[in-house]
Amino acid sequence: MDIDNPRAEQPTATLPAKPNFQPLKAHEISDGHVQFRKVTVPQHRYTPLKKVWMEIYNPIFEQMKIDIRMNLKKRRVELKTRTDTPDISNLQKCADFVHAFMLGFDVCDAVALLRLDELYVDSFEIKDVKTLRGEHLSRAIGRLSGKGGKTKFAIENATKTRIVIADSKIHILGSFLNIKIARDSLCSLIMGSPAGKVYSKLRAVTARAEML
Repeated sequence: MDIDNPRAEQPTATLPAKPNFQPLKAHEISDGHVQFRKVTVPQHRYTPLKKVWMEIYNPIFEQMKIDIRMNLKKRRVELKTRTDTPDISNLQKCADFVHAFMLGFDVCDAVALLRLDELYVDSFEIKDVKTLRGEHLSRAIGRLSGKGGKTKFAIENATKTRIVIADSKIHILGSFLNIKIARDSLCSLIMGSPAGKVYSKLRAVTARAEML
């Protein structure tokens, strides 16, 4: 007597093919909407911007694939994504690059924001460290720069940063750790420490940081 095996009669189910989704493009991530960034141009940076406009335009338009234009009526730089923009984060990088130039950094220094992800711009004022007025404020700014900019250049070279001193505002461009070292040195100068003492402490801190 033959016994039918119910399992043998059932055909083996085949799994559907694994779907192969193509990665989304930058304009598809935002549902096809064009994203914008606007950077206001200060009055004192309008003429320098005109002189180096092509140096700012070329890396943004050709390398980062971001549209850029100068709105003369509203005096601001406007950026927007394109359909061929490879990465949506390029828009913010370009905005940071233009903003760094408006703060006073050279184009050759600010363009590093487009190429490296770990660079930032940190800003603070002298009054955030110590309340100074009149001649005391002027002397503090003089201590930060040094004779012929010697102190500022020494801090920049030791910490691998770029520093802009615009009146009582200070802007630092660099990596997170290097910005912290440079800011500590600048704060010591604001508080009244002599430049020689700051140099010696800076050498010790940078030597320790290189060992990490």
